[in-house]
Amino acid sequence: MSTTHQELSGERTFPVGELVFAGGVVALGLFALLRAGSINEPISAGSMGPRVLPYLVGGALVLSGLAVVAAVLRGHRGEAEIGEDVAADEHTDWVVVGMLIALLLAHVFLIVPAGWPIAATVLFAGSAIVLGAKPWWRAVAIGLLLALVLQVVFAGGLGVSLPAGPLLEGVRFLDG
Repeated sequence: MSTTHQELSGERTFPVGELVFAGGVVALGLFALLRAGSINEPISAGSMGPRVLPYLVGGALVLSGLAVVAAVLRGHRGEAEIGEDVAADEHTDWVVVGMLIALLLAHVFLIVPAGWPIAATVLFAGSAIVLGAKPWWRAVAIGLLLALVLQVVFAGGLGVSLPAGPLLEGVRFLDG
């Protein structure tokens, strides 16, 4: 098996990875733009309804992906990672990965019966604790605060339907 000068020096002949990544960003943006049109807008929504943010994010993703494609095709390529900040002797902690996946699944299944703020608190605080946050009660308090702020912004402010759950049902500014 012979080795070419390009392989030894780390040069790449065609930037497949960069183009695949940029294409994925464009595809994600197009998906967001297409799905944003199916969001129900309440009659009471003014100029800033619930479709505005998905349209902005989708448009930004499409433009960013196309800009990366153009830059890559003009020869601007990312440098290959040399592993400076990667510990080669460390391995993936699959127990932590499994616990994070379990927290995400718990979040999904808790949204309807417990409400979005409680489900989000479980996700936020649980993830922080699994990743090593100390003390645990601070992670729970910050997770709950973040969940409530997001509930107020999205459900109360933008009218996005996020169920408040039985504990917070009837709190007017939390209803989506």
